[in-house]
Amino acid sequence: MSDTNQGVTLSDDIHQEVIYHDSLDKAHSGLNTKVIWKVFWILLIVTIFEVSISFTSISKDILLYIFVALTIFKAYYIVGYFMHLKFEKMPMQYSLLLPFLLIIYLIFIALYEGIAIGLNPY
Repeated sequence: MSDTNQGVTLSDDIHQEVIYHDSLDKAHSGLNTKVIWKVFWILLIVTIFEVSISFTSISKDILLYIFVALTIFKAYYIVGYFMHLKFEKMPMQYSLLLPFLLIIYLIFIALYEGIAIGLNPY
C-alpha cells in the first residue's frame, strides 16, 4: 500500500484504486444520528401512509400511480442519505439520476399502456 499526494492507493498494480479522504469525510460528516432518525421517521410515515391508503376505496388505477410515486420518494431518501449520494459531486449525481429518470418514465408508460388496453393486474 503506497501513499500518494491525493489519496491512499489500495494497490500498486496498473488498475489503481484511490480513496480520497476528503470525500469520505464529507459523506460521513453530513450523516449524523439526528439526520438518520429524521430520514427514518420520514420513511416510516410514508410507509404507514401507503399501507393506510391501500385499504381505502380509491380507484386501483390511481392507487397504482400513488404507490409508484411514493416508492420513488422513499428511494430518494434511501439512496440520498444511506448510500451517500446526496453528498457526492453533481456530475456523479447526474450520471446516476438520468438512467433512473428514464426507468421511471418507462414504468409510467408501461402502466398507462397496460391500463389503456385493459391489462389490469387486479
